[in-house]
Amino acid sequence: MQLLILNGPNLNLLGRREPGIYGTRSFDDYLPELRAAFPHLTIEYFQSNHEGELLDKLHEVGYTYHGIVLNAGGYTHTSVALGDAIAAINAPVVEVHLSNLHAREDFRQKSFIGKHCVGSITGFKLESYRLAVQYFDSLRPKRLGFKV
Repeated sequence: MQLLILNGPNLNLLGRREPGIYGTRSFDDYLPELRAAFPHLTIEYFQSNHEGELLDKLHEVGYTYHGIVLNAGGYTHTSVALGDAIAAINAPVVEVHLSNLHAREDFRQKSFIGKHCVGSITGFKLESYRLAVQYFDSLRPKRLGFKV
């Protein structure tokens, strides 16, 4: 099973950016641990601070990968285009957030991508990614509509 973890703006600063909210570990430090927990899965990773690059990556893998774990960062609350891209592709997407958006500022309460995702995981810091990958791992590829 082939999965993509797709991180949006400012997530390259994990471990340094507001550690009280986002934690003290970088995603680059966490990724090997996540891959080791699911050695039978192919987990690829891409991060960009640019909306267009995130769109391009969704288009690139959205018809061939078995699933996408997406943390769109601030674009969650602003990008109709990312929502449209998720709606257009075949691969199911799980929306993840490190912080609990429901306990944050009012503008973070609205997600333009959530309604197009199979689910959302929020508030478990880096473990949010593990929970999303675990969801995909629990599915049989046949149920996802892809050939393996």
